[in-house]
Amino acid sequence: MGRVRRPTSKNDKERERGMARLTMEQQQDVAIIRFSNPPHGFMDGETEAELAAALDRIEADDSIHAVILTGGEADVFIRHYDVGILYERGRALADRGMVFDAARPVPESPIHVCLRRIVEMPKPFIAAINGTAMGGGFELALACDIRLVQEGEYDLGLPEINLGILPGAGGTQRLTRLIGEAKALELMLLGQTMRPREAVRLGLASFLVEGEVMDKALEVARRLAARSPRAVGHIKDLVRGIPDRSPEEGFARERTLFCDLMVSERGLQEMGDMVVGRRDILRTNGEGD
Repeated sequence: MGRVRRPTSKNDKERERGMARLTMEQQQDVAIIRFSNPPHGFMDGETEAELAAALDRIEADDSIHAVILTGGEADVFIRHYDVGILYERGRALADRGMVFDAARPVPESPIHVCLRRIVEMPKPFIAAINGTAMGGGFELALACDIRLVQEGEYDLGLPEINLGILPGAGGTQRLTRLIGEAKALELMLLGQTMRPREAVRLGLASFLVEGEVMDKALEVARRLAARSPRAVGHIKDLVRGIPDRSPEEGFARERTLFCDLMVSERGLQEMGDMVVGRRDILRTNGEGD
């Protein structure tokens, strides 16, 4: 599966596994996935397969508490899905006379499964966007829990309509939930992209970073990794599940998961520390958040 670089620091556990389209490195309890497919930085079938394998490792490794996704090349996160591949698939299906009807849903493809796993996995995922991210690349970022954008003059968005198609990896659904129907329709129907500052203004990204986005991403990831993994997973479950539950179901689930954490060993320890003055609710491990 590629080379493994052994740790070179006593304080930092670093493991990197290299594949054709991405590398995966671990720094302490944070996993870092870097995408790289020069010269264009496209997503393709190999990217999907390698991302699925990386997610398998992340899901199985209890030492990983947070995950960062970023681009391995300057100025590119993932440019977009390889349109040549999409054209070939479409041409082959059309030649077979295939007809598609929303009443008969198409099964998930590997990229749909990967993005669903990112959403459903209890571990937090951070998109450290260091450059162009359109189409499938932007849809990958939308599936993450927190997004950071590096300051720069590059494009973000879902311009698929300019090619006579639409965002097909969850983009229409996730973008609308994040910024609302009116703005999502405007961007997708007009095929407009945006710059990083606009992404922050719209609430699509939490941080606009001048300089290297990875520095801030690692800071955020380490803060997340310091939290109770069980609490992080429960909060993700409650928020991500809102579209699929009634308000009553959501409130009931929240009450139940609150009680689960209240009686947990870590919950009791940290609440007890606050009661006796050893902990401040606005701080984590003695450091300001």
